[in-house]
Amino acid sequence: MTPLNPSTPGAATSPTNTETQLIVHVVDEQDDVQFDAARYERLARSVLDDQGINQASELSVLFVSSEVIADLNEQHMGHIGPTDVLAFPIDEDVTQPQPENDAPLLLGDVVVCPSVAATNCSTNKNSYPGHQGTVTDEMDLLVVHGILHVLGMDHAEAEEQRDMQELERVHLTAFREREP
Repeated sequence: MTPLNPSTPGAATSPTNTETQLIVHVVDEQDDVQFDAARYERLARSVLDDQGINQASELSVLFVSSEVIADLNEQHMGHIGPTDVLAFPIDEDVTQPQPENDAPLLLGDVVVCPSVAATNCSTNKNSYPGHQGTVTDEMDLLVVHGILHVLGMDHAEAEEQRDMQELERVHLTAFREREP
Protein backbone atom coordinates (compact mmCIF):
# COMPACT_ATOMS: atom_id res chain seq x y z
CA MET A 1 0.00 0.00 0.00
CA THR A 2 1.23 3.49 -0.77
CA PRO A 3 1.77 5.40 2.47
CA LEU A 4 -0.30 8.52 2.99
CA ASN A 5 2.19 11.37 3.29
CA PRO A 6 1.01 14.90 4.07
CA SER A 7 4.30 16.35 2.83
CA THR A 8 3.56 15.33 -0.75
CA PRO A 9 4.36 18.12 -3.23
CA GLY A 10 1.15 19.87 -4.20
CA ALA A 11 -0.45 19.10 -0.86
CA ALA A 12 -2.38 22.00 0.60
CA THR A 13 -2.20 22.50 4.34
CA SER A 14 -4.04 25.31 6.02
CA PRO A 15 -2.41 27.53 8.56
CA THR A 16 -3.91 27.55 12.02
CA ASN A 17 -6.98 29.74 12.23
CA THR A 18 -6.41 31.85 15.33
CA GLU A 19 -10.13 32.21 15.98
CA THR A 20 -11.05 28.51 16.04
CA GLN A 21 -7.60 26.95 15.77
CA LEU A 22 -9.02 24.65 13.13
CA ILE A 23 -6.39 22.93 11.02
CA VAL A 24 -7.48 21.27 7.79
CA HIS A 25 -4.94 19.30 5.78
CA VAL A 26 -5.83 18.61 2.16
CA VAL A 27 -3.47 16.14 0.51
CA ASP A 28 -3.56 15.07 -3.14
CA GLU A 29 -1.76 11.75 -3.65
CA GLN A 30 -3.28 10.76 -6.99
CA ASP A 31 -2.78 11.72 -10.61
CA ASP A 32 -6.12 10.71 -12.15
CA VAL A 33 -8.22 13.84 -11.59
CA GLN A 34 -7.08 17.45 -11.33
CA PHE A 35 -8.97 19.58 -8.80
CA ASP A 36 -8.74 22.69 -6.65
CA ALA A 37 -7.41 21.53 -3.27
CA ALA A 38 -8.21 24.91 -1.70
CA ARG A 39 -11.90 24.34 -2.53
CA TYR A 40 -11.93 21.24 -0.33
CA GLU A 41 -10.24 23.06 2.53
CA ARG A 42 -12.97 25.72 2.34
CA LEU A 43 -15.69 23.06 2.09
CA ALA A 44 -14.31 21.16 5.10
CA ARG A 45 -14.10 24.37 7.14
CA SER A 46 -17.66 25.25 6.13
CA VAL A 47 -19.03 21.88 7.25
CA LEU A 48 -17.09 21.86 10.52
CA ASP A 49 -18.13 25.42 11.32
CA ASP A 50 -21.78 24.72 10.54
CA GLN A 51 -21.60 21.57 12.69
CA GLY A 52 -20.41 23.64 15.64
CA ILE A 53 -16.83 22.41 15.75
CA ASN A 54 -15.37 25.55 17.30
CA GLN A 55 -12.53 24.25 19.42
CA ALA A 56 -8.93 23.53 18.47
CA SER A 57 -9.38 20.70 15.95
CA GLU A 58 -7.57 18.95 13.13
CA LEU A 59 -8.94 17.12 10.08
CA SER A 60 -7.23 15.56 7.08
CA VAL A 61 -8.84 15.15 3.67
CA LEU A 62 -6.79 12.83 1.48
CA PHE A 63 -7.32 12.22 -2.23
CA VAL A 64 -5.88 8.89 -3.32
CA SER A 65 -5.73 6.50 -6.28
CA SER A 66 -8.14 3.61 -6.76
CA GLU A 67 -5.35 1.18 -5.80
CA VAL A 68 -4.72 2.91 -2.46
CA ILE A 69 -8.41 3.18 -1.55
CA ALA A 70 -8.94 -0.47 -2.57
CA ASP A 71 -6.17 -1.48 -0.14
CA LEU A 72 -7.70 0.65 2.63
CA ASN A 73 -11.18 -0.66 1.85
CA GLU A 74 -10.02 -4.27 2.15
CA GLN A 75 -7.85 -3.66 5.22
CA HIS A 76 -10.37 -1.64 7.23
CA MET A 77 -13.79 -2.56 5.85
CA GLY A 78 -13.21 -6.10 4.59
CA HIS A 79 -14.48 -5.20 1.11
CA ILE A 80 -12.65 -6.01 -2.11
CA GLY A 81 -12.08 -3.24 -4.65
CA PRO A 82 -12.07 0.54 -4.67
CA THR A 83 -14.76 2.67 -3.07
CA ASP A 84 -15.45 6.38 -3.34
CA VAL A 85 -14.88 7.54 0.26
CA LEU A 86 -13.72 6.18 3.59
CA ALA A 87 -13.76 7.96 6.94
CA PHE A 88 -11.52 7.27 9.88
CA PRO A 89 -12.64 9.10 13.04
CA ILE A 90 -9.94 9.49 15.69
CA ASP A 91 -11.19 11.27 18.82
CA GLU A 92 -14.61 10.17 20.02
CA ASP A 93 -17.46 12.45 21.06
CA VAL A 94 -16.19 15.31 18.89
CA THR A 95 -19.41 17.23 19.39
CA GLN A 96 -18.93 17.30 23.18
CA PRO A 97 -16.87 20.01 24.92
CA GLN A 98 -13.30 18.85 25.37
CA PRO A 99 -11.06 19.46 28.37
CA GLU A 100 -8.89 22.54 28.14
CA ASN A 101 -5.40 21.65 26.94
CA ASP A 102 -2.98 22.60 24.20
CA ALA A 103 -3.61 19.56 22.02
CA PRO A 104 -6.14 19.94 19.20
CA LEU A 105 -9.08 17.57 18.93
CA LEU A 106 -8.08 15.05 16.27
CA LEU A 107 -11.22 14.65 14.22
CA GLY A 108 -9.87 12.09 11.78
CA ASP A 109 -9.19 11.41 8.13
CA VAL A 110 -11.51 11.50 5.13
CA VAL A 111 -10.10 9.54 2.19
CA VAL A 112 -11.62 10.22 -1.24
CA CYS A 113 -10.91 8.50 -4.54
CA PRO A 114 -11.40 11.02 -7.37
CA SER A 115 -11.26 8.34 -10.09
CA VAL A 116 -14.20 6.50 -8.49
CA ALA A 117 -15.97 9.85 -8.11
CA ALA A 118 -15.42 10.43 -11.84
CA THR A 119 -17.00 7.06 -12.60
CA ASN A 120 -20.01 7.69 -10.33
CA CYS A 121 -20.70 11.37 -10.99
CA SER A 122 -23.13 10.97 -13.87
CA THR A 123 -25.07 8.26 -12.01
CA ASN A 124 -25.47 10.56 -9.00
CA LYS A 125 -26.55 13.58 -11.03
CA ASN A 126 -29.44 15.36 -9.28
CA SER A 127 -28.88 13.37 -6.06
CA TYR A 128 -28.97 16.73 -4.34
CA PRO A 129 -29.94 20.20 -5.59
CA GLY A 130 -27.02 21.54 -7.56
CA HIS A 131 -25.44 18.17 -8.40
CA GLN A 132 -25.06 18.58 -12.15
CA GLY A 133 -23.22 15.29 -12.63
CA THR A 134 -19.71 16.77 -12.61
CA VAL A 135 -16.69 15.28 -10.86
CA THR A 136 -16.52 18.40 -8.67
CA ASP A 137 -20.15 17.94 -7.59
CA GLU A 138 -19.48 14.31 -6.72
CA MET A 139 -16.25 15.07 -4.85
CA ASP A 140 -18.05 17.82 -2.91
CA LEU A 141 -20.66 15.27 -1.84
CA LEU A 142 -18.03 12.70 -0.87
CA VAL A 143 -16.05 15.17 1.23
CA VAL A 144 -19.18 16.26 3.11
CA HIS A 145 -20.28 12.64 3.51
CA GLY A 146 -16.89 11.64 4.89
CA ILE A 147 -16.76 14.57 7.32
CA LEU A 148 -20.20 13.69 8.67
CA HIS A 149 -18.96 10.13 9.28
CA VAL A 150 -15.89 11.50 11.10
CA LEU A 151 -18.28 13.52 13.26
CA GLY A 152 -20.19 10.38 14.19
CA MET A 153 -23.07 10.20 11.73
CA ASP A 154 -23.99 6.93 10.07
CA HIS A 155 -26.49 5.63 7.54
CA ALA A 156 -26.99 2.00 8.52
CA GLU A 157 -30.68 2.49 9.26
CA ALA A 158 -33.22 4.14 6.92
CA GLU A 159 -33.86 7.04 9.31
CA GLU A 160 -30.12 7.65 9.76
CA GLN A 161 -29.69 7.62 5.99
CA ARG A 162 -32.47 10.20 5.51
CA ASP A 163 -31.00 12.42 8.25
CA MET A 164 -27.48 12.18 6.85
CA GLN A 165 -28.58 12.87 3.27
CA GLU A 166 -30.60 15.88 4.40
CA LEU A 167 -27.62 17.25 6.30
CA GLU A 168 -25.38 16.67 3.26
CA ARG A 169 -27.81 18.72 1.16
CA VAL A 170 -27.88 21.50 3.75
CA HIS A 171 -24.07 21.70 3.86
CA LEU A 172 -23.65 21.53 0.09
CA THR A 173 -26.27 24.22 -0.50
CA ALA A 174 -24.76 26.50 2.15
CA PHE A 175 -21.27 26.05 0.72
CA ARG A 176 -22.42 26.80 -2.83
CA GLU A 177 -24.17 29.95 -1.62
CA ARG A 178 -20.93 31.15 0.04
CA GLU A 179 -18.66 30.39 -2.91
CA PRO A 180 -18.09 33.17 -5.46
